[in-house]
Amino acid sequence: MRTDTAPTILRHDYQPYPYRLTQVQLDFELDPAQTRVHSQLHFEQAGASLQPLVLNGQELQLEAVLLNDKPLTAQDYQLQDDTLTILPQTSSFVLKITSLCQPEQNSSLMGLYVSGGKLFTQCEAEGFRRITWFPDRPDVMAPYRVRMQASKQHYPLLLSNGNLIEQRELPDGRHEATWEDPHPKPSYLFALVAGKFDCRELNIQTGSGRKALLQVLSDPGTLNKTEWAMDCLDRSVKWDESRFGLELDLDRFMIVAAHDFNMGAMENKGLNVFNAAYVLADSDTATDAAYRAIEAVIGHEYFHNWTGNRVTCRDWFQLSLKEGLTVFRDQEFSADMLAQGLEGAEAQSARAVKRIDDVSTLRLAQFPEDAGPMAHPIRPESYQEIGNFYTATVYEKGAEVIRMQHTLLGEAGFQAGMAEYFRRHDGQAVTCDDFVSAMESVYTQQNPGKNFDIFRRWYAQAGTPRVHVSLSYQAQDQTCTVTLRQHNAPVGIEKLVNPPQPKLPLHIPFAMGLLGQDGRALSINHQGQSQDTIVLELSQEEQSWTFTGVPEQPVPSLLRNFSAPVMVDFERSDADLALLARHDTDPFARWEACQTLATRQLLALIRAFSDNDTPAIDPAFLDTWRSLLNDASLTTAYKARVLSLPSQRELLEKTAPMDPLGVIRASRYLRTQLGQALQTQWLETYHDNVDTDTAYQPDPLSSGRRALKNLALSHLLAAGHPEGETLALAQYYDARNMTDRMGALSALSHYSSSTECAQALDHFYEQWQHDPLVIDKWFTLQAVAPSTTLDKARALMVHPAFSMRNPNRARALIFQFCLNNLQGVHSPEGYAFWAEQVLALDQINPEIAARLARAFDNWARFGEPHRTALRKALEHIRQQPKLSPNVAEIISKALNI
Repeated sequence: MRTDTAPTILRHDYQPYPYRLTQVQLDFELDPAQTRVHSQLHFEQAGASLQPLVLNGQELQLEAVLLNDKPLTAQDYQLQDDTLTILPQTSSFVLKITSLCQPEQNSSLMGLYVSGGKLFTQCEAEGFRRITWFPDRPDVMAPYRVRMQASKQHYPLLLSNGNLIEQRELPDGRHEATWEDPHPKPSYLFALVAGKFDCRELNIQTGSGRKALLQVLSDPGTLNKTEWAMDCLDRSVKWDESRFGLELDLDRFMIVAAHDFNMGAMENKGLNVFNAAYVLADSDTATDAAYRAIEAVIGHEYFHNWTGNRVTCRDWFQLSLKEGLTVFRDQEFSADMLAQGLEGAEAQSARAVKRIDDVSTLRLAQFPEDAGPMAHPIRPESYQEIGNFYTATVYEKGAEVIRMQHTLLGEAGFQAGMAEYFRRHDGQAVTCDDFVSAMESVYTQQNPGKNFDIFRRWYAQAGTPRVHVSLSYQAQDQTCTVTLRQHNAPVGIEKLVNPPQPKLPLHIPFAMGLLGQDGRALSINHQGQSQDTIVLELSQEEQSWTFTGVPEQPVPSLLRNFSAPVMVDFERSDADLALLARHDTDPFARWEACQTLATRQLLALIRAFSDNDTPAIDPAFLDTWRSLLNDASLTTAYKARVLSLPSQRELLEKTAPMDPLGVIRASRYLRTQLGQALQTQWLETYHDNVDTDTAYQPDPLSSGRRALKNLALSHLLAAGHPEGETLALAQYYDARNMTDRMGALSALSHYSSSTECAQALDHFYEQWQHDPLVIDKWFTLQAVAPSTTLDKARALMVHPAFSMRNPNRARALIFQFCLNNLQGVHSPEGYAFWAEQVLALDQINPEIAARLARAFDNWARFGEPHRTALRKALEHIRQQPKLSPNVAEIISKALNI
């Protein structure tokens, strides 16, 4: 365990590496206890003079170093904990290094490690240095040739990046394989996999007529669970060709499933290593949400083949260059897949469902991050541990910044910008500025005299801007004037500057429409054009626009399709919100109106409970929900989103000071009242969407029916409807797919304490105990159940199926309890439990521990006694003598704000 404090790395200190790496040859003698790595690195001087050659290494044993085949002694180089420094004497040279690593002991799951008797690598961001001494930075790129030797009995498949060149048998039951990757890549994209796998294959032909092989590899006996993953990969390849004109550039593309993995997946060139949760699926074991997640993650990693691999990051400050862009691309892929085969309003609704889900994720994870101690721009200015900056800001907000460029340029303009980006930078390691410059070249053609100088501030400024809207209507001349004013308050470390530095205005595309008092869309006349939706380009602190020919006082529909990652301030009545909820032609804005109405109702309930007043539900709110539930024009998937209440975590962010117990009470009360007031409609909705005749399909229409049915079921149980528990138990035991099974069991675990509910949980475990991904669901169900106390959580941790060393299992129980069980965790004892688990995980896997450490970033916004208890838990973590740099950075920033 490293106990030193990691240095702060500054973006403006970047210096190019003083040598070009022209060729890499790696020879592995694979063994789980001790793997020997022979590296041969060809260097050429890049600068005007010879500089020290500094290589990174971590937890390695150095056996030999040869420079131009001359063995070096300890006096010829400088070996420190994490660096090996050599002074070359010639402008070009070959360095050979032999080192040892211990995969079995590597619980961090970074570098080369063991999972399920197989060998895997994870090298992003700085894992390659755990494999061999190397210039482990993304701007050092070279072609790789990799040879592996291992026991054929234990490791019959030996895989690496690129193309398989040679296989041969060796004495003593061993064999070897040689792979060559023709594309220069940085070390973080290196991959090695060895073990026994089932393999599903598909031969395809690319758009140019070239043949390629797609492979999905998984544990023996799981071949039947990889059909969907292969289908997703095939569709990803075709979509990237048709939508972006980007063709698969390899003869072979592989996906391999691992059960121990820190992240969702990794885009190593041609050999993607995946968390098994994002590969394995069938109707019996995977929910609709899991199917959609698999599609999104497979798309994401495949799309990295161009946006991340062919063009990569110059340094880790540019992480959003590849991640923000690729998240945008996977979001568009998923939206297109949801709308595939649909037309008109149904296609628009399907795409809106995806947009709603993405914005919900942004608001749940990124908005709080922007308001907390870890606030940073999508291109950070500094970091201590780069693993801590794989954040919602870099990914989700980064995707929104890309989407704004798409909005400003239009689809054709954005594609022209992408083509220019690849024309300029294919095969290079570049910066966010390079990407924006390619997009700017198109924007300036479309808008002579304008540029992206102001837009670039999105990459440099942290925080979520607020846009204040005012509207003035002049009936006599039928004009409507809209004024937008933006403000971005200090966040994170910016608050420590006295006085805080004012922030400059951003370039914000603000989409809006107008509705009449009867709910019909009003055309907006602007610059000689008439349109239902207009995109206003706000680039100053305050700007106004006047529209003519507006026949009546309009109701504005604001930030349509969530055209920018901002918060909107606009005083509007509940009546206007209800009108938008029932009639807005923009599906996202319609959902937004419903969420705002529900949030107002919930906050009113919190105040009523706090003041010991009688809680009351606005009849107009119930009427709106009833109207939406009965609206036959809405798809079931959209209804399931629009009728869902804000999550407790979202609502908690709206309280000041943050009041978890008030949120719990208000949420449960409103759900109960909605269930009781609309019980007839909920029951009809449930029965209307029961599907007993057709085989399971994960298509949008079928999954939408299941989502709405399960929403109705949860409301019936919340209301204590006499048929609710009977229906849920029958659905659980009769279910023909995991979505319905989990939907019933989730409703029961939240709203029933009966013996039958406990028996169903036991039955679930008995039936699925041999499938680790399904048992993760079993742990999660109980972790988030309101009845799960701290004692119950501790009891689950000693269950034979629980293991702290498996990230999926730790996330399923510990993370879910600490993040999503507001009833169970929000007490002094609960906070002490969280701190205890952070420290326990830190001894095993600092990356996972650091993510759990962020559960209470915003501790200072809680009311008492929570705030004092949280500070005590944070101080307890900080005072430990052996903290990893990962956790130390998180806790230090949390306490210093």
